[in-house]
Amino acid sequence: LVSPLPSTALTSSSELSSTHSPSFAKLNRRDGAGGWSPLDSNEQQWLQVDLGDRVEIVAVATQGRYGSSDWVTSYTLMFSDTGRNWKQYRQDDTIWVFTGNSNADSVVHHKFLHSMKARFLRFIPLKWNVSGRIGLRVEVFGCSYKSDIADFDGRSSLLYRFNQKLMSTFKDVVSLRFKSMQGDGVLFHGEGQRGDYITLELQKGKLSLHINLGDSNLHFSNSHTSVTLGSLLDDQHWHSVLIERFNKQVNFTVDKHTQHFRTKGDSDHLDIDYELSFGGIPVPGKPGTFQRKNFHGCIENLYYNGVNIIDLAKR
Repeated sequence: LVSPLPSTALTSSSELSSTHSPSFAKLNRRDGAGGWSPLDSNEQQWLQVDLGDRVEIVAVATQGRYGSSDWVTSYTLMFSDTGRNWKQYRQDDTIWVFTGNSNADSVVHHKFLHSMKARFLRFIPLKWNVSGRIGLRVEVFGCSYKSDIADFDGRSSLLYRFNQKLMSTFKDVVSLRFKSMQGDGVLFHGEGQRGDYITLELQKGKLSLHINLGDSNLHFSNSHTSVTLGSLLDDQHWHSVLIERFNKQVNFTVDKHTQHFRTKGDSDHLDIDYELSFGGIPVPGKPGTFQRKNFHGCIENLYYNGVNIIDLAKR
């Protein structure tokens, strides 16, 4: 992915000289001084690649600076969609340290255990040849990433209307990824005339799932359940959500953290009338008016019981 990029796509924290600039940091290139070297060799330096679009990255490779004693022996990676908010690459919930090079010209490849999706990638040198400086040439491997994305501006919502007036389900599966600019907002909501509802919303950067399996005999008093997961989810990074409900048993997953719980009440089914709304809870009969704060951000790969909601809306 790096070799065809223009030289301006590579930037850095600093450069030793114009011939050591990041524009010379492409793998196997020998022009300039044969690679990138920063002005000072310390752990505050970085080499950044702008891949032009959000892509799926599966591997990286590094070399030292051609024909020199300058190479990196270990490094970490950071990635971003915007070039402003950064996340560190992790494996097993640990910031992953990659083994670098032992000479200037051998290529060391690393295939990721988990691919990452990003536009910007930063190489952060941690250690380098004790007899030289930081020296780096890099390549990134992956492919274009196509996804269905819906943007919400805090004033809009997306409606999914059922083919029938009432949707009564014993099993529901909702999956999505979201990126939020604000700490509060409704991601999706559905409700029924008997008091049933399901709502997923951000509240002060945490994600709350509210479920009510209504029962007219109980007057809905004992069937409300709320569960909260995550924190700081309004960091403008992508977060994954999976909700799996079978009867009263629910698995609620945010990123890699899952909470298993049982809903209250005697009912096993969820009765939703007419539609599900995504991005807000519209007030019936009042277009553009919402019951709670609308979601402001992006949602991608949104599925409800196997239906691609965003793709359906585009049709």
